[in-house]
Amino acid sequence: MTDIPIETAPPRARYLAGALYGLGAIAIWSSWMAITRLGITTTLTTLDIVMLRFVTAGIILAPVLVKRGLAVDRLGWPRIAIFVVCAGAPYGVLAAGGLRFAPVAHGGILIPGVMPLFVALLSALLFRERFSAARKTGYGLILVGILVIAGLTALTPGETKTIGHLLFLSAAFVWACYTVALRGISIDPLHAAAIISVGSAILFLPFYLAIHGFAPLGASTGELVFQAIFQGVVATILSLVLFAKAVSILGPSSGAAFGALVPAVSTLLAIPILGEIPAPLDWFGILAVTLGVYLASGGPLPRSRR
Repeated sequence: MTDIPIETAPPRARYLAGALYGLGAIAIWSSWMAITRLGITTTLTTLDIVMLRFVTAGIILAPVLVKRGLAVDRLGWPRIAIFVVCAGAPYGVLAAGGLRFAPVAHGGILIPGVMPLFVALLSALLFRERFSAARKTGYGLILVGILVIAGLTALTPGETKTIGHLLFLSAAFVWACYTVALRGISIDPLHAAAIISVGSAILFLPFYLAIHGFAPLGASTGELVFQAIFQGVVATILSLVLFAKAVSILGPSSGAAFGALVPAVSTLLAIPILGEIPAPLDWFGILAVTLGVYLASGGPLPRSRR
């Protein structure tokens, strides 16, 4: 019995394959929220986390970039710049910085939750992409969940969470730009991860040293090793590869929609790791987003029989 290639597999099989890659990426993103907030609220700073993430990934993937090059002929310099800025260190600063001011549950809803909405908007404006009624309903449910969890808090004057919300929304937008930039290119996901990681390490490390200097970090050796491995290998290399595979199979809009599942998973992880218990209304928002992501990602719907 021979395996059916994903490209020629039936729609349901293609959706299942893309969904598995997407679920793998969101599982990593969900744990990243809790582990990163734990680090930056105890012994490390936002810049420390970003440095550990991209310097570690850059060192590991440097041989890949040396062997395969920058792929300027296929990507062009503008798209390479989008890769490095929108999925690299600048994105990391926005996302990790937001976690210093707002809880994990809000980060989970405002980064991967809003990101599919930005991707849909950019796809409609740039590529005239049209969406089915089911996917429009899914986007509507995602928006309802976002407003329930973060909308009222973001409008409260003087609320410190507002700073975190603005950083989360900025991170969602730049990642959406990266997702749209993946459209229509033929580049291996590991190659793309190498371009992002090495480019971020080269650009961010001098900036970090200019601010931090060569002083030792405040965390223990064990914590630094754990954060370097998790941030650099799991959260950067593995998640970028999984997400790129999901987008290549499902398309930018459908692949990005899986990110909206992060709120439910990250909120559950934050309970044992950080002791952050969501408010009752937050659970309604999470349920709305979870249902919305299935519809927005193009999940198969039951068909009525005559």
